[in-house]
Amino acid sequence: MRKAFLLPALCVTLLASALAQVPSENHIVDSDFVRQQFGKDFTLVPEVPAVFGDLDGDGVEDVVIAARCKNPMLDQGEHNYTVVDPYYDFFGYGDPRITTTFSEPDPARRGLVMLVIHGSGPKAWRSETPKAKFVVVNLPYRTISVRKMRLKKKNIEAVYVEEAGEMEESSALFFDGKKFRYVPMGGSMQ
Repeated sequence: MRKAFLLPALCVTLLASALAQVPSENHIVDSDFVRQQFGKDFTLVPEVPAVFGDLDGDGVEDVVIAARCKNPMLDQGEHNYTVVDPYYDFFGYGDPRITTTFSEPDPARRGLVMLVIHGSGPKAWRSETPKAKFVVVNLPYRTISVRKMRLKKKNIEAVYVEEAGEMEESSALFFDGKKFRYVPMGGSMQ
């Protein structure tokens, strides 16, 4: 009887100590990680925590990180990322070479970008060579989260955004297999 009690207690203790030694995923996403993956001009926005999900549907975890950058076009060749503007693309013109030059009147939203890393292999988004990296520009977000979205007849994971500004609308950003697409969702997420 005593041995039967000690074995489960020992298993619980070993499991708890193993979990305590694994750092949380949010701990790994810091300013150094952002600079290593995207360049020295990018800074982490600590008020908006990183979110995780499978955005490209390949079964490997991806990460979405809130950041700031004055000119995201500079380091894309060196750090192998693609700058995209699905927000202005939805409204008819999404060429980031042009839309990154637009002046933002709200100083709180100036330079705001969203970084997306599609993971590959067992290390997922932490991999030395991720599947793909994107810098999403001109998306006026206040908060971000990853949730399921119904697209045609299947569920996909998308980035839901509570937009900054007077209207406080929500929107979604999803990856269609080739590029990110912006979809306005209407009212607030609250």
